[in-house]
Amino acid sequence: MKVKASSISEYLENIPAERKAIMNELISTISKNLPNGFKEKLGYGMPAWIVPHSLYPDGYHCTPELPLPFMNLASQKNFIALYHMGIYANHELMQWFVSEYPKHCSKKLDMGKSCIRFKKIEEIPFALIAELCTKMTPQDWIDLYEKNYKR
Repeated sequence: MKVKASSISEYLENIPAERKAIMNELISTISKNLPNGFKEKLGYGMPAWIVPHSLYPDGYHCTPELPLPFMNLASQKNFIALYHMGIYANHELMQWFVSEYPKHCSKKLDMGKSCIRFKKIEEIPFALIAELCTKMTPQDWIDLYEKNYKR
């Protein structure tokens, strides 16, 4: 589900009413728990947290004029998606998340490479997401990104 928006507030205005409070709570949880240095902005048409050019001037290797992406949040048609590039790039972090998830949620984990899908919004594990956010600093992400992706 593509939401047309030029800002996060406009994005939130244009999602279904039943998702607004949950999306606001997720945005707040992520913003409060990410280490200093990540910046919140609209990225790829959804709420995003990036490493700004002031910390990583090279930007994203596919499109260097864009800042280095780290996390995104989207209200899709049948679920809310949390995209976390650190989980995709760091196998140990992925293993940690997968092992912790059942301690926070009774629903089966629905996850792709970097996408965590929440189909039941009343079962979103906010405490686990908050802890996940603390696991990687901007410099940790830059180092991992350069090791794994930058050519």
